[in-house]
Amino acid sequence: MIRQPAVASQFYPGDPASLKAELSSFIASDVKPEPVIGLIAPHAGYVYSGAVAGKVYGAVEIPTAVIILGPNHHGIGAAAALYPPGSWQTPLGSVPIEERLSALVRRHAKLVEEDADAHLYEHSLEVQVPFLQYLSPEIAIVPICLGFGSFSSCLELGEGIATAIREFGERVLIVASSDMTHYESADSARVKDEIALERALALDPQGLLDVCRAKRITMCGVVPATVMLVAANLLGATRARLIKYANSGEVNGDFRQVVGYAAVTVS
Repeated sequence: MIRQPAVASQFYPGDPASLKAELSSFIASDVKPEPVIGLIAPHAGYVYSGAVAGKVYGAVEIPTAVIILGPNHHGIGAAAALYPPGSWQTPLGSVPIEERLSALVRRHAKLVEEDADAHLYEHSLEVQVPFLQYLSPEIAIVPICLGFGSFSSCLELGEGIATAIREFGERVLIVASSDMTHYESADSARVKDEIALERALALDPQGLLDVCRAKRITMCGVVPATVMLVAANLLGATRARLIKYANSGEVNGDFRQVVGYAAVTVS
């Protein structure tokens, strides 16, 4: 199966040259990339969150195999929807599904189902792919769109992913796609996001999920981030770093209702 871009020319440039130029302007060039187990990157339109995403992607070594976890904004398809064997098309070309790793995830995480429908219109995974492709042209991906909410399911999937990566035997990056607080004042968003990020930086997956529920923090990718942290802990993570935090008001000047964006590495 070949997935065609759903949000090219909307969330990011559809013209290859323009997209490359934009990615180049976002990706940090003043740091030495380091290997990490996982990261959190935002998924808004590049005009708003591209600089935050570029900061984290420029800080990490991108291996040739990447698992991308994103929230299901549309409610279509399976609760843990793995894209079937095939490829994803972007303006920069074709990105293959990493079929061996994908099969291992299915084997070890029983709640995962192959389902293309959940990915059809979903932007949260798609917007990560050009960054990865630009930095690692030989990239192969395992895209998983998540629509469940319980910690028990996060734990099951995180454990399955960690087991699959160990059996895969090569370096794998786990990308959790998430924006932070939605449509509150910049001050309110920062206070709430600091509470959520404190749990992420403490490598506390259940704490992150619980505090977002308790404090009504509208971190749309809290489940992908929770799953990533579960897997990262099992794979030996010892630290997390906040690379950058920003909000949409810094772009459009409206600080009354912003969306927060955070970039985090886990190693």
